[in-house]
Amino acid sequence: MFSTRVTALLAPNRFARALAAHRAGGRPLIDLTESNPTRAGFDYPRDLLAPLADARALRYDPHPFGSIDARTAVAKEYARHGLTIAPQRIVLTASTSDAYSMLFKLLADAGDEVLVPRPSYPLFDHLTRLDLASARPYDLEYHGTWTLDLASVERALTPRTRAALIVSPNNPTGSFVSRAEIDGLAARCAPRAIAIIADEVFADYELEEGSAGRAGRVSARRDVLSFALGGFSKSIGLPQVKLGWIAVTGPDRLVESALERLEVICDAYLAVSTPVQVAAEDLLNRGAGIRHQIAERVKANYRHLQSAAASAPACTVLRSDGGWYAVLQVPSLESEEDLVVGLLQSENVVVHPGYFFDFARESFLVVSLLPPPAAFADGIARVLRRFRTP
Repeated sequence: MFSTRVTALLAPNRFARALAAHRAGGRPLIDLTESNPTRAGFDYPRDLLAPLADARALRYDPHPFGSIDARTAVAKEYARHGLTIAPQRIVLTASTSDAYSMLFKLLADAGDEVLVPRPSYPLFDHLTRLDLASARPYDLEYHGTWTLDLASVERALTPRTRAALIVSPNNPTGSFVSRAEIDGLAARCAPRAIAIIADEVFADYELEEGSAGRAGRVSARRDVLSFALGGFSKSIGLPQVKLGWIAVTGPDRLVESALERLEVICDAYLAVSTPVQVAAEDLLNRGAGIRHQIAERVKANYRHLQSAAASAPACTVLRSDGGWYAVLQVPSLESEEDLVVGLLQSENVVVHPGYFFDFARESFLVVSLLPPPAAFADGIARVLRRFRTP
């Protein structure tokens, strides 16, 4: 009765069952996987969402790409990063996931392929499958810093490749894609009529000094059709407000053709609400304070993690240039699943195992840098004491 777009493997795994039982039992829990900024103790002004009540939102005047005023506000966000994007080349969406779906519809037929980084967030397998495309991995490698393995990109390319996806900074590795890496990717994609999709939702959150300034941005290029993604969820810590965007750049002829087709797709859904479009400029301006709080928090927690791990020589914090996450390499004394379930049951702390993000080998733990500093420090101490020599 049901389509194969949704996997039939819906039963929770052992870790998910253990976590559900822990919560159902009412036991204390330090959550080092928290990804929702609205639950992380930041100071949100009580009237922050007041612009959503603007009376202009009572009039429905839809445009497939969103209102020009809201798109102009997003263009100013790119200008803040030194990038010039015409508002007419910005497409509003209800979320980043919504943007992916629009782009997969634009670029891929059933059975076509999208290259995705490994390790990375596991959402891409689901999103491609829902639009009848396939995710085909290429590798990120770590040698003191994460780099994009262009040889693995070359190996992953097939006649059915329609797009190459980059996440900069990546979740969970925190690696920005460099200018040289984008050069190499563009050299492989442009001649084959393969587009680049750049997920830049964490671009505002630098962890290592100067890393954001050294990063490459596809929106600065004109030699390959590119789509850069952003949104309120990360840029101003408002995932519930549901506004994302696509910035379309590249050769003018391809950009115009892409926009013509995106207009048809977007017009079929008209997914973005009027109130958020009316409020977009005010929310971006007022939300800068939330962004600053998040940026300061994740930097402080990252520094604490590095300092704390120094007391557990068997553990290593892998360099993370940006984003909300950090990766801790730990001794392989047991499987990652046994480790995370053990930490949950004996230490009341939850972390992500590396296999969740498709790390090629064990053992890695992925932690969110969003939790309040005291809870973060307590949770990290509980994780590290498992590996300290008595």
